[in-house]
Amino acid sequence: MAENNNTINQNEISADKLRYRGRIRQIPIYIGKMFRMFVFQSDWKVIPMATFIAILVIIVIKKSFAVTMEGTAKGALAITSIALWNGCFNSIQVVCRERDIVKREHRSGMHISSYIFAHMVYQAFLCIIQSITTCAVFFISGMTTPGSGLVTSSFMVDFFITIFLITYASDMLSLLISCIAKTTTAAMTVMPLVLMVQLIFSGAMFSLPDSIKSVSPLMISNHGIAAINSEARYNELSTSSGWKLIKKVSKNSDDPQMIMMIEQLETDGFDVQINAEVAKSNYKIDYECTRSNVLQQWEMLILFVVVFAAGSVIALEFVDKDKR
Repeated sequence: MAENNNTINQNEISADKLRYRGRIRQIPIYIGKMFRMFVFQSDWKVIPMATFIAILVIIVIKKSFAVTMEGTAKGALAITSIALWNGCFNSIQVVCRERDIVKREHRSGMHISSYIFAHMVYQAFLCIIQSITTCAVFFISGMTTPGSGLVTSSFMVDFFITIFLITYASDMLSLLISCIAKTTTAAMTVMPLVLMVQLIFSGAMFSLPDSIKSVSPLMISNHGIAAINSEARYNELSTSSGWKLIKKVSKNSDDPQMIMMIEQLETDGFDVQINAEVAKSNYKIDYECTRSNVLQQWEMLILFVVVFAAGSVIALEFVDKDKR
């Protein structure tokens, strides 16, 4: 371990070299440093962790995702949670843990934009590997899929792009937090709150009051869930929740007439009609199964990436004034 740490330290950029390098020429230096950390400081551990989480989720959603409306909605929420979790943990401490080094090198000529862009490239690499791993787990498990994609010819390609964009956007959000937070402890304390806010205000887990519904479009989770539901053809799926609820009432009822009436309705085929009406009422315009809708969600996720990355540069530009 000591030898590995020495290797990293020996490869850190010297102030003299930084002083004479432009923005573009600094980028590959920092990218190289980050990939050495991937090997020597075990940053690669995020990959098996992503695999493990994907396995846990697929066990729960496999039988219902892209099969029923309810199963698809729950699956989209779970899959988005995976991506949010992976992205947040990737970068929540990357700047905090070397803030003193960043401050010293910035004063010696390091460009913050070069440093953040290098992080963007490295974090994109991590997010791509995690997204491939997650999609591989789902594919190997035999998860039900629509077959064709809405944007490309393959559902799995569309699915991969969506998972990657959710992961990368949440990664950039955590990078911004890491640039602002005072310490790694502070950053790790904030992260669960960020995840909670993303899930609660996504609009998928709870019905939000009209007064705060406008917050949902500002959530990464909102656009990620919408994209996954669209790709899985949520609005075209059937539902059995309506009749299941009626059957549950019948099972727990002590009224013989009610039990007999419900049994007769099922015999006459009203269960199919009721489920069809419930499916109509569950239709959501945000989950429209169209190419334009998926592209719109992707564009919003890309916009989050750009905004958070720009915010990271701005936040870290003031590192010299930091009294920490």
